Amino acid sequence: MKTPALLCTVLFVTACSFTDPITRPDIALSEQWLEATPTTDAAIPSAEWWRSFESSRLDALIAEAFEGNPDLRAQGERVIQAELALRVANASLFPSLNLSANSNRNYNDGNSGGTSTTRKGTTLNLAASYEVDLWGRVSASIASGEASLIASRHDYDGARLSLAASVASAWFQHLASVERLKIAQENLIIAERVFKVVEARYRHGAVSSLDLSRQTTTVLSQRALIDPLEVQVRQTRMALDILCGRPPSPPSNESSDTLVGLAIPAIDAGLPSELLLRRPDIAGAEARLAAAAANVGAARAELFPSITLSAGGGLATDTLFSLAHPASVVQFSTAILQTIFDGGRRRAQVETARSRERELLETYRETILSALQEVEISLSNAARDARQEEAQTLILIEAERGLRLAELRYSTGADDLLSVLDAQRTLFSVQDQLAQLRLARLTGAVNLYKALGGGWVQEN
Repeated sequence: MKTPALLCTVLFVTACSFTDPITRPDIALSEQWLEATPTTDAAIPSAEWWRSFESSRLDALIAEAFEGNPDLRAQGERVIQAELALRVANASLFPSLNLSANSNRNYNDGNSGGTSTTRKGTTLNLAASYEVDLWGRVSASIASGEASLIASRHDYDGARLSLAASVASAWFQHLASVERLKIAQENLIIAERVFKVVEARYRHGAVSSLDLSRQTTTVLSQRALIDPLEVQVRQTRMALDILCGRPPSPPSNESSDTLVGLAIPAIDAGLPSELLLRRPDIAGAEARLAAAAANVGAARAELFPSITLSAGGGLATDTLFSLAHPASVVQFSTAILQTIFDGGRRRAQVETARSRERELLETYRETILSALQEVEISLSNAARDARQEEAQTLILIEAERGLRLAELRYSTGADDLLSVLDAQRTLFSVQDQLAQLRLARLTGAVNLYKALGGGWVQEN
């Protein structure tokens, strides 16, 4: 009677939980971004933020990358692995059933003085066992698996955001390379046009051979710039191919996009406090911290006794491969296991789990601080690049006007070649810098979208 009483006591005791609530980092957030610039037409990032650049080709490239990028597909498999690990942990909540069957024949020839004997038998057994989760070890393991699954899903969302940002940046760099190559080719045409004027004046004795040599140097220098830019166009195209998960292909003119024709969106950064809910990496860090807290609870539960309930039944006969007229056997058992001495192994495991929790708490803090810094830097760069592009546009207008006047004055003999050369160098430099500033603004917008989480929303 004592054993059933003990079982009833065990089964009706409420399972204890050793999992403490997670501790979140205490970070004082400012009410506004330090580098925010008020704008009237700014919008909060949407889930498909890349559409704000108004490039159908970019939309197609990102869709292709989502389907074929190997890194993103590998991250998707990690989510599947986390789901399967959680399914394994959930299986511990249910009893295990084992079915076994055996048929044997034993013969003893009696060489030691006895009589020979033959024994035959067939058995069929069904056994069930169940571990009572009295201290919450199994529940803590399941909670850890659930948090790990959530973290892996957030990691996938973060990888998806990073991939979209990488494709957008690579596309903009490709367009910038094409634009810079076009500028270099146009500048070569200008240099060759001026060379013809210098050559004609040299033949008529109006200028010296020094002027001819100077303009020849300018033409050769401009030609030398074209080859590296052509290589850069091919390399940026290859980078796009790899991001999309396809082999490198030769550049083609399948898009009408130009660097200047792309829209640069005005982005509303929201509030610093909202950033904690808008970035998948921050949510992933919090989920990993929750998993570590659950692992602490599971390790602490290992210090206490484990209780296993078992039941079994079977059939047995004295014939081979037959269960005719069997004898029945039924058994029940309860096992309590408590480790008395293990050299401190389990307590060391508890301290290890606690140390891991403290480590992930600091990682969580660092993730938040890094996110805040990324947004501030992106906001600052966006405002600076916008001002510089506006100023550079005005400089370009004056540089083009200066070259026209210098060519006119040189052709009429009112000025020397040095003025033309200086005007050429100024125009070439301003055009190239303007293309790079346009690229910086587009890339800066991508970085800001990425820093803000790209319109990501955590699913409940």
